[in-house]
Amino acid sequence: MKSHTKELTMEVPERMGFVNITQQVEQAVRDSGVQEGLCLVNAMHITASVFINDNESGLLQDYRRWLEELAPHEPSRYLHNRTGEDNGDAHHKRQIMGREVVIAITAGRLHFGPWESIFYGEFDGRRKKRLLIKIIGE
Repeated sequence: MKSHTKELTMEVPERMGFVNITQQVEQAVRDSGVQEGLCLVNAMHITASVFINDNESGLLQDYRRWLEELAPHEPSRYLHNRTGEDNGDAHHKRQIMGREVVIAITAGRLHFGPWESIFYGEFDGRRKKRLLIKIIGE
């Protein structure tokens, strides 16, 4: 069995943003040489997310609005922020959107359904964060 690990550095200039990382993950799969296996992609920070959905700008705008309604950035609202942080909302947004995705690899390619793309979601941006891609298989 083969194993391949790649880390990406993400730096979103806004507090909240979404980055389509599908091409970087596809490249990591090609670099791995794995033909049949699994690809894990996960955010290595507690205020960031990885998820799969449609690459449609309206949907991404809807996510921004929906997440801000569910967990508004109002620092006085969160007990977590008593630690000196102002990112209590970012922790909640990450919990909603998820930590990682796992995608099957078939014939050396990510085995997606129609319209699926991989996104990095940032909820406490403006600094560098890491993203892990781990590929295993034959």
